[in-house]
Amino acid sequence: MKAATFIEPGKMIITEVPKPLIEKDTDAVIRIIRACVCGSDLWWYRGLSQRKAGSLVGHEAIGVVETVGAAVTDIKAGDFVIVPFTHGCGHCAACLAGFDGDCINQEHGGNGGYQGEFLRYTNANWGLVKVPGQPSDYSDEMLNNLLTLSDVMATGYHAAVSAEVKPGDTVVVMGDGAVGLCGVIGAKLLGANRIIAMSRHADRQKMALEFGATDIVAERGDEAVAKVMTLTNNAGANAVLECVGTEQSVETAVAVAGAGAIIGRVGIPQKAEMNTNALFRKNIGLRGGVAAVTTHDKARLLDAVLKGEINPGQVFTQRFTLDQIQAAYAAMDKRQAIKSLLVISN
Repeated sequence: MKAATFIEPGKMIITEVPKPLIEKDTDAVIRIIRACVCGSDLWWYRGLSQRKAGSLVGHEAIGVVETVGAAVTDIKAGDFVIVPFTHGCGHCAACLAGFDGDCINQEHGGNGGYQGEFLRYTNANWGLVKVPGQPSDYSDEMLNNLLTLSDVMATGYHAAVSAEVKPGDTVVVMGDGAVGLCGVIGAKLLGANRIIAMSRHADRQKMALEFGATDIVAERGDEAVAKVMTLTNNAGANAVLECVGTEQSVETAVAVAGAGAIIGRVGIPQKAEMNTNALFRKNIGLRGGVAAVTTHDKARLLDAVLKGEINPGQVFTQRFTLDQIQAAYAAMDKRQAIKSLLVISN
């Protein structure tokens, strides 16, 4: 089968690798329909983090189940599924608490990457999210919406849930990548009254407004803080969604938070240390981490997509075939695409 393969920073190719097989009775083999490139993939693509040369890549997909292991009873061959990156088992303490991103029994990957024609998915019985019908029953737009539920929409929503966004809140969203934009959707879905999106790029500002943002702040650092304080009459935000992970983004998130606010942090941390004194001085809470993808999809997000309440698939602004994998990564690396879609099969 064909699979996207990392060679070195800045270089992706397609290689032929063995098609995965069932190895454990909790496995399923998925024929991938659509996949995509994640902002977190750019860390190793840019050489900012380590990845083994020759490794398979990707962690977001939708597909059709081809075969299942003997212990998989809730999913069967032929089912159309969302393929979360989290692989939650559904019965450990973390999953039962609603945090399948921290599943104690999590087994990553199977054959290693979702950007290929097939994937061995571990903990398939609970981790996979079944979609009614077949891919052919859905429009191109709806397939894209469903694809976001494998990670990016669930991660943006996780930021909003972690920040305990509630009806009437004023929310600041740090980051205008696909996760930040989905955070805007998540905040609106939870009833936020005012959503201030921090964005410097016109195309992303436009999309943020379409998703439910009420205000745009293009400034950074101290100027951004001053702008938010002006917009909120110096009260600050009730909740902040930190969807970047840089030191400046985290510091700004703390500075724009009002007394008693909670910061929902889903941006991958880029600095090991953090001074928590500023949190103490304003009674600010800090929560978040790896998204509970299966939990959020089953509880709220799949239904919201199927009913047309949210349309997060708009974050895919360029599409590619699997053979165009280098171009798909380059488009995101150069900010030509907010998120690159990979159409693998029908």
